[in-house]
Amino acid sequence: MFDLEPEEITGGSIPRALAFLAVPLVAQNLVQVANAAADVFWLGRLGDGAVGAVGLNQPIMALLFVPIMAAMVGSQVLVSQRIGADDRAGARRALFHGVLFAFGSGLVLSLLIGPNTRALVEFLGAGPDVAPEAASYLAAYLLLFPFAVTSDTVEQGFIGAGDSKAAMYLNFLAIALNLVLDPLLIFGMGPFPELGVAGAALSNVLGYSVAMVLGFYFLLGSRESLSLSLADVGFDLDEFRELVDIGAPIGGQRIAAQSVRLVVVAIVTIVGGAPGLAAYTVGARIATIAFVPAQGLQQAGQSVIGQNLGADRPDRAARATWVGVAIAAGTLTVVGAVQWFVPELLTAVFVPDISQRGLELSIRYLEVLAYGYWAIGATYMLLAGLNGARRTKTSLFVDLGKYWGVRLPIAVVALPVGYAVSVLGISLAPGLGLGMEAIFWAVTGSNIVAAVAVAAYFRYATSSGMLDRAAERATASAGD
Repeated sequence: MFDLEPEEITGGSIPRALAFLAVPLVAQNLVQVANAAADVFWLGRLGDGAVGAVGLNQPIMALLFVPIMAAMVGSQVLVSQRIGADDRAGARRALFHGVLFAFGSGLVLSLLIGPNTRALVEFLGAGPDVAPEAASYLAAYLLLFPFAVTSDTVEQGFIGAGDSKAAMYLNFLAIALNLVLDPLLIFGMGPFPELGVAGAALSNVLGYSVAMVLGFYFLLGSRESLSLSLADVGFDLDEFRELVDIGAPIGGQRIAAQSVRLVVVAIVTIVGGAPGLAAYTVGARIATIAFVPAQGLQQAGQSVIGQNLGADRPDRAARATWVGVAIAAGTLTVVGAVQWFVPELLTAVFVPDISQRGLELSIRYLEVLAYGYWAIGATYMLLAGLNGARRTKTSLFVDLGKYWGVRLPIAVVALPVGYAVSVLGISLAPGLGLGMEAIFWAVTGSNIVAAVAVAAYFRYATSSGMLDRAAERATASAGD
């Protein structure tokens, strides 16, 4: 079930192709939601400080993935286009170089940042109630970070090849292990040591490290969709350049997003303290539910679009994008409506021991977030159309406008009156004392503005021949 041949992706029903590729990815993302919820659920027993420590680390860990994006996105796009063009040797070559790039980058980052975690979280404004636990969480996460990102890159290769079931199996294994290990390592049950927040981080990367082993088992011959052998081992600078050319702008996109999120987290800490940071974390974790169908469709869409461009079918690539937009926006409208009606229940389920002030702020944040969920879905799918066509630089510009042009200026007015913030040496306008409400609307407002803007741009670009040029480049590359 949910198996697709390349010819079905490039010549069959577009909704069916998107659904068959997306369903395993949505399933794995749903399990990831359970994984994130488990962290908050168990750490919530340790108080607002423990939950806030995870929230502070979210943008830091996202920034850690910036160099890895060249490997992950580059591997998926190249594998999909080369499979579509029936260049399987080229697809295998792209994945090998992607895996090598991911592991090397992860190792360098772990060695550089691991000894400096306390200084980093304090630099980001963590106070004495959050800093020790935040540093402990990050240090534990970095211990096995290179193996976790290698596992993620292998997943992207399978997705590019149209085998989203293999990626689902890897994620299921990783998250199942995390769900089992979480309480054992956090609270020190049985023979396991009591590690607190560090236990939550360590259980996460342990799970993905084991999944990496299963991924290599698949690649060594148990999956027909994509495999590697000694013949694929090599070092080709042109392959690395192509990976970086495709993936680096996505890394820049992540920098644009996460750098602003870091500033917003700092603003939340100033405005709301530990209860505000806990509420922001709860909202972010529960909101990952909204990302589940959007991210699954985006990954599926990039593969469908990439394979159709490799097969010289730009018309199908365009249709796949808009069909995906309709599905994603409609689905997330329903998700947002459910969240708007039961925010207190959701907060109580995930963090039953949150403070009263934290509860009040969490409820309001979930209500405001719900208004923009449809926009998240539309944006994810439109960016899939651009990324599948190798227009990843455009995705970068979209996020620069979304985060730096809209979200940050609105969030700044939450600061106390006269309180100024300096970012990259640029002094931003002083705060107006609008409080946490302004931060909540900064997130939702920027999501809506981004969706409308990228939809207008994609319509203009496709009418100007963007996908036709992308198909010509993909087919020419496969022939080299």
